[in-house]
Amino acid sequence: MALPFVKHLLKLLIILLVENLTLSQFPDYHMVKIPTTWINNNVSAINVTKPLTYPYYSFNQSSGPFMRILMLKEIDKDMGYACGFASNGEDDSFVLSIGIVRLHQDYVGAQHWTNLELVWFANSNHPIRENGTLQLLQDGDFVLKDVDGTLVWSTSTANKFISGIKMMETGNLVLHDMYNQTLWQSFDHPTEALLPGQKLRAGQRLVARSSSSNWTEGNYYLSVTNQGLFAFYISDKPQMYFKFLVRGERDSFGESYVKAVNGTLALYISSTEPNEPNAVISRPSRMKFLRYDYDGHLRAYTEGSDQPNDLLTDFIGFCDYPTACGSMELCSNGLCSCPGSLRKSNDRQNNGCVEISPVKCDGPHSHRMERVSDVYYFNYVDIDAAALRGTDEESCQDLCLKNCACKVVLFRYFTNFSSGDCYLPSPVLSLINDEKERRAYESSAFIKLPNDAEKSKSTAARRIGIIAGSTVGTVLLIALTAGIFIAFNRKKTLQENDDDYSEEISGILRFSYEQLKMATRNFQQRLVHGGFGSVYGGVLQDGQTVAVKVLDGFGQGKKEFLAEIQTIGSIHHVNLVRLIGVCAEKEHKLLVYDFMSNGSLDKWIFGTTSTQFTLDWQIRRRIIHDIAKGLAYLHEECMKRIVHLDVKPQNILLDDNLCAKVSDFGLAKLVDKDQSRIVTRIRGTPGYLAPEWFSAFITEKADVYSFGVVAMEILCGRKNVDYSHSLEHPHLLSLFMKKAQNNQLIDMIGNYSDDPKCNTSEVIRMMKLAVWCLQSDFTLRPSMSMVVKVLEGTMDIESHLDYNVPNSQTIAAIQRVTDTTSTLFPSILSGPR
Repeated sequence: MALPFVKHLLKLLIILLVENLTLSQFPDYHMVKIPTTWINNNVSAINVTKPLTYPYYSFNQSSGPFMRILMLKEIDKDMGYACGFASNGEDDSFVLSIGIVRLHQDYVGAQHWTNLELVWFANSNHPIRENGTLQLLQDGDFVLKDVDGTLVWSTSTANKFISGIKMMETGNLVLHDMYNQTLWQSFDHPTEALLPGQKLRAGQRLVARSSSSNWTEGNYYLSVTNQGLFAFYISDKPQMYFKFLVRGERDSFGESYVKAVNGTLALYISSTEPNEPNAVISRPSRMKFLRYDYDGHLRAYTEGSDQPNDLLTDFIGFCDYPTACGSMELCSNGLCSCPGSLRKSNDRQNNGCVEISPVKCDGPHSHRMERVSDVYYFNYVDIDAAALRGTDEESCQDLCLKNCACKVVLFRYFTNFSSGDCYLPSPVLSLINDEKERRAYESSAFIKLPNDAEKSKSTAARRIGIIAGSTVGTVLLIALTAGIFIAFNRKKTLQENDDDYSEEISGILRFSYEQLKMATRNFQQRLVHGGFGSVYGGVLQDGQTVAVKVLDGFGQGKKEFLAEIQTIGSIHHVNLVRLIGVCAEKEHKLLVYDFMSNGSLDKWIFGTTSTQFTLDWQIRRRIIHDIAKGLAYLHEECMKRIVHLDVKPQNILLDDNLCAKVSDFGLAKLVDKDQSRIVTRIRGTPGYLAPEWFSAFITEKADVYSFGVVAMEILCGRKNVDYSHSLEHPHLLSLFMKKAQNNQLIDMIGNYSDDPKCNTSEVIRMMKLAVWCLQSDFTLRPSMSMVVKVLEGTMDIESHLDYNVPNSQTIAAIQRVTDTTSTLFPSILSGPR
C-alpha cells in the first residue's frame, strides 16, 4: 500500500514542479543540431524536427514590428537575444533577423517577449514571404528560401563539418563543429548595428536602413580603413560627410577595425590587438548596441534610457548631415529654407527646393548663375571630392554652365581668390549656411537659372499673342459684363472672404474639406478640445499621420485662423510644430499639422503616477532647452518678431523622441522688429499671464514670464495653481518664495529627484533661471536667446534677483486695480488645447 502512495506523491511533485517552471520562466532554447528546418508561418514556425521541444513565441502586438522566434538566449531575467522571422507589420514580407527582446507580463498575467530591437539582418534587401523556409542542412549549409524555393541567402558553409547552431549570450549567432569550434558567426557580417564587443573590419560596411520601418539598405554607409573611420551618402559617386583620421605609427601587418565597447567606438588602426586602441570616439554609457541610423547618425542605444547618445555630435553639427534638409535646401542652425531664387518643391518625395523655371539643356548661353554667399557643403571633408582644384570662381561657374546635369556648383578658397576648389555634387543634397561656426575658408554656391534674355524673348512673344487675342476678347468681355456683375454682387461677401484666405494660405498645401473628412474618418478621433476648436487625429492618403484642427464659428475664429497662417505657415524650426496645410472652404476652416505622438507636456509633468508618463531629469532639462530655443527663434530670428502670448504646457507638444515643440500660434501677434511694444487686448491663460498684461502694454517679455512659469512647473512637477494640494500652498510660486527665504529650494524638486543622473545643484540653478524670467519688471527679464545661452553654459544667471516674484494671487490684485482699463474676456482666454 505504501509503494502506490509514494508513486502518486512523486507524480504530484513532478506535476507541481513542471507547472512552477512553466509559470516562472520561458525555456531558454538557443541550440539546434543538424538537420533542422523551420517554416515561416504561425503554425510551423518551430523546430519541425523536434516540434515538441520548443514552444513558438510571437510578439503580442496589434501593430508594428514583430518576430516569429526560432532561437532564444536569455541573458537576464527579462531580456534576451532572439533569432527569427521578423516583419515590420506593414506587409507579408519577412527578414531573418537577430533582435533584443524583453519579457512583458500583460494584464491577465500572461508573459510575452516584446520591445523588439533588431540588430542584424540576413536578407533585408530580399525578404521572404509566408511559408518560406530556413534550413540547417545535413551538409552544414544554413540556407533561407522563399516559398517558391528560390534561394535568398546562405552562409556557404556546406561540407565544413558543421554540427549545430547556437545563439550566444553576446547576441552572436554561431555555426560550430562537433568540437564547438566556430566556423561561421553573425558577428563577422555586421549589417547596420554593432553589439558590445563586435568589430567592424576594414573592407566591411555598416549600411543604414531606408527608414525606421523599411529595413532595406538605405543611403548611408560607414566604413573603416587603415587611415580611420569614414561616413558616406550613397550616390553615383559616394559623398563623404564625416571622417576621423588616426595618426601615428602603423603596424604594416596589423588589422584595422573598430569595436563597440561600453558606449564608445574604439578604433584599432593597423593594429595587432594592442591593449589600448589608437583612438576612441567616446560617449560612455551602459550600451545595448550601436546603430548606424537611416538619417546618417551613429547612435549608442543604452540601458534605462529612451534617448540614445549620438557619437558624432562632438565632431559634426546637425547641418553637416547630407539630408539634414532637402535637396538644394539651405540648412542654418537647424532651420531649412530655399536659397536664392529657388522655391520649395510641392513634391512630397523630393522634399527640397526646385527652380521656379526648369533649366533646359540648351547650351551655356541659355543660362545664368545666381550667387548665394556663405554657403558650404558637407562633402568638403573629402579632399578628393573637388571637380577642379587651383581654379577661380569664373572657371567654376563655366564648368557648371557647360554641364547639362549641373544644377548647383560650389566654390571655396582659403586666402587666394584665384586659386580655390570647385565642387559639382550630384545629386545636390542639403546645403549649409552656419555663421556661428565659420570655417577657415570662404565659400559660395552658384545656382543655374534660365537666362533673363531668353525669358524676355519668350515674354515678348507671349505679349504679341495677348494683344492680338485681346482685340477679339474685348467684344466678348463687354457682352458678358452685365451677367458677371450681377453674379459678382450676389456672392460678393463670400468671395471677399475666400480672397482673404487665399492671400494668407499661399505657399502651403491646400486640402479640400472632403479630403480631411476622409483622413479623420469623419472626425472620429478627437485628440483635444480647445478655445477655438477641436483637434482630430487623421491619416493622409500618403500614410502620413497628422493632427487636424477644426476652428469653430466665424467671429474670433477667423482672426485666429489668419494669425496662425501668417505665423506658423511661414516659419520652420525643429522646436516648432510644423503646419503642413490648410482647408478654407466656405464655413470650413481647418489647419493640418504634424502629428505629435506623445501629446502635450501637461500629461507628462502633472501628478501622474503611471510609469508610462514619467520624465527623468535629462529629458526634463532638454525639454526646457527645446522650449527656449523655439521661443528664441520666434522672438529674434524671424523676419518679423512673433510673440506667442499663450505659452503653457498644453501648448508644448512632444514627438516620438520626447523632443519639445511649441504649438498653437492662434493668439500670436506679428510685430515689426523696430516696434518695441504691442498694445492689445488681454489674452492668454490665467496662471501664465505676466503682470504687465494689465497695463495693456506688453512685449515679447510676456512670453519670457510664461516660460518661467512652465519651467518652474517642469522642475517642481506640479501646476502653478493646484487646489488638489494643501490649501495652505495652492500657488506654486508662493510656496517657492517661502522655500527660497528658508534656503529650502531642494524641497521643491519633483519626484524625479531619485534619478541617479539628477544633479540637485543643477536643478536649483535652473530654478534660479526661472526666477530671472519671472521678474516683476519685464525690463529685468532676460531675452529668450539669453536663456538659451544660460542653458548651454555660455552665460551666467543674473546674480541680483528679486525672489518676490508675481504669482496668480498678486496678478489678480493688479487686475482688480486696473479693471477699469482692461477686461478679461472669456472668449479670449485660451483653454487647454
